[in-house]
Amino acid sequence: MAEQNVPARNRRILTRLGATAVAVAATLGLGTGIADATTSATPCAPTAKACMDLSARQAWLTDGAGHVIAGPFAARGGKSGAATPTGTFTVQKKVKNYWSQAFDAPMPNSVFFKPGYAFHAGSPGIASNGCIHLNRAASQRFFDTLAPGDQVQIVP
Repeated sequence: MAEQNVPARNRRILTRLGATAVAVAATLGLGTGIADATTSATPCAPTAKACMDLSARQAWLTDGAGHVIAGPFAARGGKSGAATPTGTFTVQKKVKNYWSQAFDAPMPNSVFFKPGYAFHAGSPGIASNGCIHLNRAASQRFFDTLAPGDQVQIVP
């Protein structure tokens, strides 16, 4: 879809809603201000292979060139007093069946992006101690897709 005159506020709303909103807007003939429905609709840099929007409680996987390959997934960051760090990081390591000694708890499908912080299986309805909770299927997808060195971005 060609670039159209759309107020910045509407572009931000569509961006937060994701690729589905872009496709619906295109079907209805509404302007999105986004180049086409295959362009990444995440709030992260196009180079991020994993994107987490803490306020929207959504996460995506991309191809690292701005195209969403999976998501959005329901996701939840840290609780008050145990915030998830924001910024751009790289995947450090992956541990299939990690056990947190600090919290005496399992963290299946852990993808660590900062020491002590990972995407992992957990309830997206429950705030974490700083990690990012994804349901089991989504955490498996993150574990299978991401590799050490891949860029991860967490936005407020």
